[in-house]
Amino acid sequence: MEKQQFKTTIHCKNCVRTVTGFLNEVPGISHWEVDTADADKILTVSGEALHMQAIIEAVEEAGFEIQPAEQAG
Repeated sequence: MEKQQFKTTIHCKNCVRTVTGFLNEVPGISHWEVDTADADKILTVSGEALHMQAIIEAVEEAGFEIQPAEQAG
């Protein structure tokens, strides 16, 4: 199982609810969660054959900012 992490602007339960439909449509994702208590609002995505760009596009389409955690500065 592959895992990717991202910094986001998903900061509350309503934000999570908003992005749910978008992330659930991305092929390969078996589980995802956002740590809204973390200052960086870390989105962790796990699954098989994950495509980073598809995850980023889904979150941006939902109206949130996102960047790979390792590239965040």
